[in-house]
Amino acid sequence: MEKYIAYCGLNCETCQARIATINNDNELREKVAKLWSELNGVEITPEMINCAGCRIDGVKTPFCDSLCQIRQCALGRKVQTCGTCADVKTCGKVDMILGNNEEARRNLGL
Repeated sequence: MEKYIAYCGLNCETCQARIATINNDNELREKVAKLWSELNGVEITPEMINCAGCRIDGVKTPFCDSLCQIRQCALGRKVQTCGTCADVKTCGKVDMILGNNEEARRNLGL
């Protein structure tokens, strides 16, 4: 499986946080921080916009590192992705993403 596919099936290669990180693009970090702050109703600073990818060793956004229930569950279950988890079809953690994102379902082979 492609290493930039997150546990939930989203493609980290297209994530603006990862793009800002690998290009050291502070302008993009500011744009993403502002957008994510508005979307999530919490303060996200440009300094938080650093991420190598969900399943890649290296820096993560605070959300991806420790707040994402999907990532924490997958790490605890020691699965490659949610697509390899026996409970994926009834999982309440990943169902919102899989229910709204056809690409994520395809990335997980579902």
